[in-house]
Amino acid sequence: MFEITFLGTSASVPTTDRGLSSLLVEYGRHRFLIDCGEGTQRQLMASGLGFRRLDKVLLTHGHLDHLLGLGGLAGTLNLWRSTAGLAIHAGPGPLKLARRLLEEVVWPDGPPRMRLDWIELSAGPLFTAPDLTVSAFPVRHAGDDCFGFLFEETPRQPLNGALLDELGVPAGEERGLLARGKAVTLTDGRRIEPGQVLGPERRGSRIAVVGDCETTEGLAEHVRGVDLLVIEATFLNADADKAEARSHLTVGQATRLAIEAGVGQLWLNHQSNRYAKGLVEAEARAEFGNARVAADFDRVTVG
Repeated sequence: MFEITFLGTSASVPTTDRGLSSLLVEYGRHRFLIDCGEGTQRQLMASGLGFRRLDKVLLTHGHLDHLLGLGGLAGTLNLWRSTAGLAIHAGPGPLKLARRLLEEVVWPDGPPRMRLDWIELSAGPLFTAPDLTVSAFPVRHAGDDCFGFLFEETPRQPLNGALLDELGVPAGEERGLLARGKAVTLTDGRRIEPGQVLGPERRGSRIAVVGDCETTEGLAEHVRGVDLLVIEATFLNADADKAEARSHLTVGQATRLAIEAGVGQLWLNHQSNRYAKGLVEAEARAEFGNARVAADFDRVTVG
């Protein structure tokens, strides 16, 4: 099960109720901080999420409203020894900028106690575990080296209770072993293989996160069929000219992508304070019924 917490949902400049871009994706013990705008560490504390096991940062691009909070956060992680190491994933340009921030500003006199891993992004998987794969895909926004992220739960094939009963496999240790992919021998000498008692495969949950974006062209193939899509929608449709001039999306562009790609839920991020509360969400819901505008500290679970 995925849990997504929105930490900063404002566009470019913070407001009294919206911080700068950042959100946390959690899956089991894995935690992924996507972007780290100024004030992110305070948002982590205010949300109750804290800093434990926060060891992976994924940067969508190199604009300061998405990474300037990394200096303070990394300093606190090191000071409190909250993690043994911090892996920072970004495209070449943003990674260079983040590295300068930490190495030349935060720790100019030498490396920190915690390990820093600088990982240059390219399209494809960036993290794999038995139950989870995280991949990066290219996004266009006012320059090179911009990426979105796809989180995919490994498909599962649970045991079939009816087959277990039919074969006389008792509840307890034997079923636990079969669930872990190990054969068992029953008291009557019969050997039961895991493949004999598996039910139909269940598709794992999938979510996608896109940061700032100037066009949705080419994105549908990367987010097709996801259960939840997070993407910016900084401008209403009437301000399409402003959106194009600033390399951002309109509500209509985001909702059309959701329809084309057949996503389950659409959460709109990176909100401008130029619009009265509710206007963006109303326009989005008129075009895609399962759309929401994210607010700071909103949490949503998938799976």
